[in-house]
Amino acid sequence: MTKEERNALLYKPQNGLDRISAVEEAEMNDYCEQYKAFLDVSKTERECVVSAIRLAEAKGFKPYTPGMAVAPGDKLYYNNRGKSLIFGTMGTRPIEKGVKILAAHVDSPRLDLKPSPLFEEAELGYLRPHYYGGIKKYQWPTIPLALHGDVYKKDGSVVTITIGEDENDPIFCVTDLLPHLSSKQRTQTLAEAFKGESMNILIGSRQFKDEKASEKVKLNLMKIFNEKYGITERDFLGAELSVVPALKARDLGLDRSMIGAYGHDDRVCSYTEMTAEIANTNPEWTSVVIFADKEEVGSDGNTGMHSRFLEYFLADLAEPFGVPVRRVLSNSKCLSADVSAAFDPAFADAYEKQNSSFINYGVCVVKYTGAGGKSSTNDCNAKFTSKVCAILDNADVVWQFGELGKVDQGGGGTVAKYIAELDVDTIDIGVPVLCMHAPMEIISKVDLYETHRGFYEFLVAKMD
Repeated sequence: MTKEERNALLYKPQNGLDRISAVEEAEMNDYCEQYKAFLDVSKTERECVVSAIRLAEAKGFKPYTPGMAVAPGDKLYYNNRGKSLIFGTMGTRPIEKGVKILAAHVDSPRLDLKPSPLFEEAELGYLRPHYYGGIKKYQWPTIPLALHGDVYKKDGSVVTITIGEDENDPIFCVTDLLPHLSSKQRTQTLAEAFKGESMNILIGSRQFKDEKASEKVKLNLMKIFNEKYGITERDFLGAELSVVPALKARDLGLDRSMIGAYGHDDRVCSYTEMTAEIANTNPEWTSVVIFADKEEVGSDGNTGMHSRFLEYFLADLAEPFGVPVRRVLSNSKCLSADVSAAFDPAFADAYEKQNSSFINYGVCVVKYTGAGGKSSTNDCNAKFTSKVCAILDNADVVWQFGELGKVDQGGGGTVAKYIAELDVDTIDIGVPVLCMHAPMEIISKVDLYETHRGFYEFLVAKMD
């Protein structure tokens, strides 16, 4: 049997760095620099929406309002409460024949502040957090942290706070016990040693100069908040404030082949689908690109994919054409753009290597997620799975397949099942990530670039 015959029978993914040309590598590196810049100013879902609208408007996208006249080539966006976003381009194909959907989420694990967060203990000032999403709590103490968010004041005005990102800003941190006194801690499980209620964020120690005052450190900190932002302690009740790693996106490795940053999950897929849509000019299919909120906590709420904001948007879009939204949805196709778990040789026992994704092997197609016996998942049908893989092959996109670790190891989900519930053919596809949900996650540059290419090819591909 010849080598060609063997290759025709067997499947073996290829390392993307072995396949791209020097010209493509230069384009990839430029693309990655733009992505890192996006990450550095988009550390919360609100900031992602602001960044995306800024980029979209620069490319001709206009706000969409129900009932407005639309025509092929029109570029539209819909801002859902500042925390989720839909944008897309009207195609020449009748909308009743369906739309192409790319759906990613823009929330990431973090430390949200409680409604009444500020307190003083032992003449130190702290903020009380309620962690958001699936984190390993032991990863958060002693790293530099920044405060991000919006405060809606009693008079209805809003104040945006960002502290800890500029090199001249102060930073904050969660403290940890010194090794000399941690003999008991070392015998505890991680859940016992690192509890959510003890992850308080240290933000100050200077006392307010007033002998008659109590809680002088707290008072001084509140005075600083008031002088800089005009807020009082009562205003925290109308706030969405989050504490995130005060880290910049950086090249990782001597060869600069990877990127280390907070929030790759899932902003790496959000960014790549956005740039694919921006490049998608004069499309045949109407395209709909989604930045969703709340995926890390179940996709609930009116900005998460479990709500009906996508269905309502498409209903409004279809109404002037006299088309019921159920017909649009039933004929639509979707890539649920979310990251996959890259194989980590340091923790090989958690993975089934033959069905894992790997760094540098391109965008990863994931037929199903869920836990155990495919619980709580969208398991894509074979026909649509094959069609998506054929699109990638025909465009020479570097791609691979994978699943989320060993069957009984754990599991996880994406927004795919919520879109599939609307009778839309849906499959997961995205960038492999090392250290997922950690304060710093790791991706490959070639995987990032090939994901952008894969999303673009899906948008422009001929499909039935």
